Amino acid sequence: MLKILLAEDTPDLNRALTMILTHEGYFVDSVLDGEMALDHLHGDAYDAVILDIMMPKKNGMEVLAGMRSEGNTAPVLLLTAKAEVDDRVAGLDAGADDYLTKPFAMKELLARIRSLTRRRTLYSSEELRVGNITLNADRLELRGENAVRLSIKEFELLQLLMKNSGRPLDTTFLLKHIWPADEKADGGTVWLYICYLRSKLTAVAANVSLEGERGGPFVLSASEKG
Repeated sequence: MLKILLAEDTPDLNRALTMILTHEGYFVDSVLDGEMALDHLHGDAYDAVILDIMMPKKNGMEVLAGMRSEGNTAPVLLLTAKAEVDDRVAGLDAGADDYLTKPFAMKELLARIRSLTRRRTLYSSEELRVGNITLNADRLELRGENAVRLSIKEFELLQLLMKNSGRPLDTTFLLKHIWPADEKADGGTVWLYICYLRSKLTAVAANVSLEGERGGPFVLSASEKG
């Protein structure tokens, strides 16, 4: 199940989009302003982000700039009530992947999201285990004492670390294998996702450690007690 962050400040539209996306099989976190969007982006990883440009506290362009400056390369769809070409160009230049002008048809929104979230559909069905954690490819799920859902990139990164458990992996290696075609991805992107994974490992009470400082290398190891 793919994870989407929806930031739209009109309550009725927010609720409608959340219901439709959930019905289509997405896991949706919805917020009503830009500051809440950034809070979610700091604490979690998403397969796609939908941002309304005109939002209180921080607008969509500010949220976009903030996430890109921190190395977050999740695909972004901008929603705007403005039809001017300059606004669309500014959004794309700032790092957005696509835009949709209001009012829009829900079918078109869903088509844009499918385009943004296309990914490899074949993962190894093998469950990976290190220490007390298990990684499930079918559900993109990390399980320890409890379970959490991962984004695609979180899953791919943790899968690679688990397959190389005990072996240090440098940033260049991780970029080559997890972000091979993403020209915007860099060492900051890797560090951001390492931080996301550390948070998820803590959430499931994992008895494994993910060691390494910004810049790498990084190594996942089972605790000697586990």
